[in-house]
Amino acid sequence: MDRRVILYVDDEPINLKIFSLAFQKKFKVEVADSGVAGLKKLDHLPEISIVISDMKMPGMNGIEFIKAARSNYPDRSYFILTGFDITSEISMAIQEGLIHSYFRKPFNLTEIETAIHQSLKTDS
Repeated sequence: MDRRVILYVDDEPINLKIFSLAFQKKFKVEVADSGVAGLKKLDHLPEISIVISDMKMPGMNGIEFIKAARSNYPDRSYFILTGFDITSEISMAIQEGLIHSYFRKPFNLTEIETAIHQSLKTDS
């Protein structure tokens, strides 16, 4: 069992619960309900290696959160999760290397787990 620490950021409590339940047996899952809370988690938990953020959140969207997080923690792997089609903002973030890739809601657990494992292999 890989006990790597994943941070999942989403403003919808049900999504935080579903994600935690889906991955808690394979990873240590930390959750945050906003970009600001996500940044605080990163400050307090240096063992976080994977960050997955919802795109549409009030106050700070997923890309804005990841830009802020990456400026302080460039060695983490970042992903966006969206309930919508890929936007030009997400496309640019992939091209610029800001995020590894993006996932669609509803969660495809196999796709997310595979991407996490690939990211951990390339980053180690």
